Amino acid sequence: MNNRNRIYQESEIPSLKNILDARSLMDDEVRKTPLTESHTFSKMIGSHIFLKMESMQKTGSFKVRGACSKVNSLTAEEWKRGVITASAGNHAQGVAFSAMKKKIPCKIIMPKSASPAKVAATRSYGAEVILSGNTYEETWKVADSISHESGYVMIHAFDDPLVISGQGTIGLELLEDLQHFDKVYVPIGGGGLASGLAIAVKAKRPEVKIIGVESNQFPAMKDSISSGHLVTTKSGFSIADGISVKSPGELTFKICSDYLDDIVTIDDNSIVEAMFLLMEREKVVVEPAGAATLAYLLSKNDLKSSERVVSILSGGNVDMYLLGQIVAKGLMQMGRMLKIFIQLPDKPGALKTVVDRIAELNVNIVEVNHDRLSSNVAAGSAGVYLSLELEDEKHAEKLMDFLQKEGIEFRITS
Repeated sequence: MNNRNRIYQESEIPSLKNILDARSLMDDEVRKTPLTESHTFSKMIGSHIFLKMESMQKTGSFKVRGACSKVNSLTAEEWKRGVITASAGNHAQGVAFSAMKKKIPCKIIMPKSASPAKVAATRSYGAEVILSGNTYEETWKVADSISHESGYVMIHAFDDPLVISGQGTIGLELLEDLQHFDKVYVPIGGGGLASGLAIAVKAKRPEVKIIGVESNQFPAMKDSISSGHLVTTKSGFSIADGISVKSPGELTFKICSDYLDDIVTIDDNSIVEAMFLLMEREKVVVEPAGAATLAYLLSKNDLKSSERVVSILSGGNVDMYLLGQIVAKGLMQMGRMLKIFIQLPDKPGALKTVVDRIAELNVNIVEVNHDRLSSNVAAGSAGVYLSLELEDEKHAEKLMDFLQKEGIEFRITS
């Protein structure tokens, strides 16, 4: 059942009716998520930017839509057998939640590198979690083997018509909530979300452009469409694990080839900045894959001022440790956090003099660390590491000018 390597059949492509049917299968707890125009990002990008907040969805991701669509369409006999899937996190939680609602057995195979937070969340829905494999492809093989041996029904993360139809309900909501829009930017991993959304939107408004956004480390769908056949990308690394897929599905490849207007890529640094700005300006926590579309829009800024553009924020499940790193790196990337090393005479008052002068520039000193013993610190001197909070890059340049004029030996450490 649902063999990933099955031969593609034309009849499997979902229709608008299939997507409407999928919405009727949704549990009551699957939410219609907000669609809001962001005045902040509209001003920054120069167009009308609308954010589709799937980060506020039940289980923290759009994945619950496809999972509910699939699980709720199974027969009573299939429910009795139970369900199984392979996932790095969001699809796992969606399937576990849907299985819990139906009180059916559920096994989730997750890669060993999966976020501990996502593993814990998946277990909280009552699923049996097995950590196996280092990549999604390896994890998939384990799940597929267990499915054949035990009879569990496989719930594919993206290459399944019912899953695609479930994800397509986001497109229905866009059509209902926004009278006019020109473009939709949607993240692509395996392609289930992009496929379902494109089918729904194009059925009613074929003039709307659908643009997929992939990690530049995993451009699997872009490379496959360019080649005209499925390809597997080389190994890479991205903090956006939700779109770190080496190869798209056969069905999603066919749909995206036919329906998408373009596919673009984005890097991790841009994603970090977008996540930071979403927290600071919109007070919204979005995971790396979920911020990919806005990251691209912020980095390219090539839209017309009259265009109305939807950015799909696909999920909000981010590890708290990573979130702390995002804040620190975001501040540094935007020139608002600076770490410097200065060397001063090891005499009373030397540091106070420098600190007082820095404070006069309205620079906030966040942290101070002394170092007298390292080999790079001259005898009779004291090394001091300062973590500084600034307004922006111009403020940082003003600080650098001051230190140079005062003859203070310093170097930027990060």
